[in-house]
Formats: sequence, structure tokens, C-alpha cells
Amino acid sequence: MSDGGRIADAVAAASSRRGFLARVGTAVLGVAGARTVGSLVAPGDAEAYHFCGHIYTTDSCPHPTGLPRIDAHGFPLKAADGRPVDDLGRYVEPSGAPVDDEGRPLTDADGAPLEPGTRTRVCHVAADRYGFKAHRDGAWYRCCGGHVRKLVDCCGYVHKRINGDAALTGYCYHGRRVFCVMYYDTRVKC
Repeated sequence: MSDGGRIADAVAAASSRRGFLARVGTAVLGVAGARTVGSLVAPGDAEAYHFCGHIYTTDSCPHPTGLPRIDAHGFPLKAADGRPVDDLGRYVEPSGAPVDDEGRPLTDADGAPLEPGTRTRVCHVAADRYGFKAHRDGAWYRCCGGHVRKLVDCCGYVHKRINGDAALTGYCYHGRRVFCVMYYDTRVKC
């Protein structure tokens, strides 16, 4: 096609009803595509919706620092670094005394060390808050961040999960059902 023919087609497309509808259709598809892309979760943002190894079907158990990371005995750990925290979310040393980020004892306004706070198993906090007897039952495993992560169900004789949906059996025993979930990061590489 000659240059004149291409120019004539471009003018016709720009001024015809068909050309107008083509431009509107392209714009609509562009907006719809942008919305779809905007609604996708980037891989690094996935933990903002829940945590590695668990899709967002059952919500996390209440935890003083957010994500429900626990130690081998069910006590709360800070998700970012695995350090023990009390029920207020403060770092604690082995004796239970609250410490700052560098491990120095927290003090009151007069410089006296603060008294140790309570440190309650995460599943028990959920049970106390929502009125059932806590059971840390079965678990399943996933590879997260190069290490095996143990995902743990907090179970009870409940009819609803923490997020209000019907309670499921999950990995619970003896007729108990899942109320909320927690996780324990092992040192086993995967």
C-alpha cells in the first residue's frame, strides 16, 4: 500500500464510527486489564494476606505481634526474627523479663527494671478469648524460606472458625474442629 493509502486509512479510522468504536473498545480492555493486574498479589506481598504455606481459608490465631509464629511449645515468637515475646509483644529474655531490641532490660521512668509480663500459648489465648478448650492438634508441613515450616491447627469443640466460617475437621482429633492456625519454623532445610 502506498503512503497515501495508509494516510487515507488512518484518517478514515480516526473519523469513522468503526474507528471510534475500536478506540473505545481498546480503552475499555485497557482499563479492565489494568484492574486485573492491579488486583494480583505480588509474590513478596503474599504474607500481607496470610503467611507462607497457608492459603487464606482459616484466619490466624490471635498473636501479640501479628503473624502467628510459635515456638515448639506453642508460645509466641516474633515472626520477623523468631525471638520470644510476651503477651504485650515485648521481647523477653529466658527469665521472662522484657527487653529492648538489643536485649537490654526495659525500665520504668525511674530506671527500675519492668516486671515480667505473662507469656501465654497462642492457642490458649484464642480459646480464652472465644470460649472453648484449646487443643494443639495435628500439623502439616511446607517449605518456606528454605526451611520446613510446621503449620499447626488450634482446635476445639467449636462450630465456627475464628473468621466466622463453618469449622472444619482439618488435622484435629477426637471430633474437634479447627478454630485458627499457627506456625512453627523448624531448622530443617528444604
